[in-house]
Amino acid sequence: MTDLEVDFGDDGLVPAVAQDADSGDVLMLAYVTPAALDRTRETGLAHYYSRSREELWQKGESSGHVQRVREVRVDCDADTLLYLVEQEGGACHTGHRSCFYRTVDGEHVGERVFDPETVYE
Repeated sequence: MTDLEVDFGDDGLVPAVAQDADSGDVLMLAYVTPAALDRTRETGLAHYYSRSREELWQKGESSGHVQRVREVRVDCDADTLLYLVEQEGGACHTGHRSCFYRTVDGEHVGERVFDPETVYE
């Protein structure tokens, strides 16, 4: 289903950055296989590949915080994807809107939008 050749590398994975389509906020980075990209394009919902669980997963399948994908872009080297999304709830499993909610100095700069203990009981 992929129209453009994406370089999935030797491990069959390509990084995908999820960015809020309206605000431009970077929400998360995950990995995508050809099957995950195809599933994203078929359903309009973000799908990724879990390296730790070694399986395809839909963002929000357990939390309900789905990412509706408006557009998928590929970078100039065709080895990184950009998902422009409408994020429902938070993107981060810690309850924050973005996985990038703190600085390297430890300062919290992001908004917590849900309690993960109640979502992931």
